[in-house]
Amino acid sequence: MRRLTEAKLILVTRPTRVAELKRRFNTRMQAKFYVGHLGQDFSDYEQEDDLYAGSVKAIQQVLDALGHVQVIDRSFLPNFVFGPQDIVIVLGQDGLVANTVKYLDGQPVIGVNPDPARWDGQLLPFRVPDLGKVVPEVLQRKRTLKSVTMAQATLNTGQKLYAVNDIFIGPRTHTSARYVIEVGGGR
Repeated sequence: MRRLTEAKLILVTRPTRVAELKRRFNTRMQAKFYVGHLGQDFSDYEQEDDLYAGSVKAIQQVLDALGHVQVIDRSFLPNFVFGPQDIVIVLGQDGLVANTVKYLDGQPVIGVNPDPARWDGQLLPFRVPDLGKVVPEVLQRKRTLKSVTMAQATLNTGQKLYAVNDIFIGPRTHTSARYVIEVGGGR
């Protein structure tokens, strides 16, 4: 099979609510019992899980025809080494896109919304069927890219925090925080 690129196509995924509950309670039936005990409808969880799994499968089929595909769970992002030529496809919510971008160094990111009825997705402009057109355009550099500015905060311990939109530094409670921001000599 002739592939469009030798660059890796990295698909970043996240566990669904059902997957997280199965991790916690070991079985789907235990998860269903737990959700029912809370007075919630487990069928909504199952619908989300089925739709997400179908989206992952559909994306993998499209990407397999274009290049080498690697699927990684979001929990591996801090330790994953992205190559300079990698194309990153993120399937999930806005928070997953923002979290993924923190670990990149200029690689293009394609945000895909698996369930537009459930999530608005300001950082998810694409749907699963769009990828057959969008990924080749990105690979051939025929797609206009938008730059994202990263915020960085350095703590007095030397630890650095990165964010796409904003960084809140303060108490974990719902109270105000007071701090000084310095940028380019301005304070």
